[in-house]
Amino acid sequence: MADKDGELAARIVGGVAALAAGYAARKVITFAWTRAVGKEPPSDPESPDIGLGEALGWAVVTGVGMEVARVLAVRAAHKRLAPRRHRKIEDLPV
Repeated sequence: MADKDGELAARIVGGVAALAAGYAARKVITFAWTRAVGKEPPSDPESPDIGLGEALGWAVVTGVGMEVARVLAVRAAHKRLAPRRHRKIEDLPV
């Protein structure tokens, strides 16, 4: 399949941006968790030694935080690199 007006480049850069954003988000979330809770986040949330509330809290915070960072990074990459869709004045809704 041919590269359609830079779509492939936008997808590749979006993927790299998603990886970088996920890595950075994980570091920021770990730092924030340590500051807020006062101890390191659980390394193995499935361990019976970790409380259920702490394990669930860590899972929710990291899941949501990393996914939000990933989505924002991919959208920013696509906005910058995806081909511009030019519309004619006649095509705009009235």
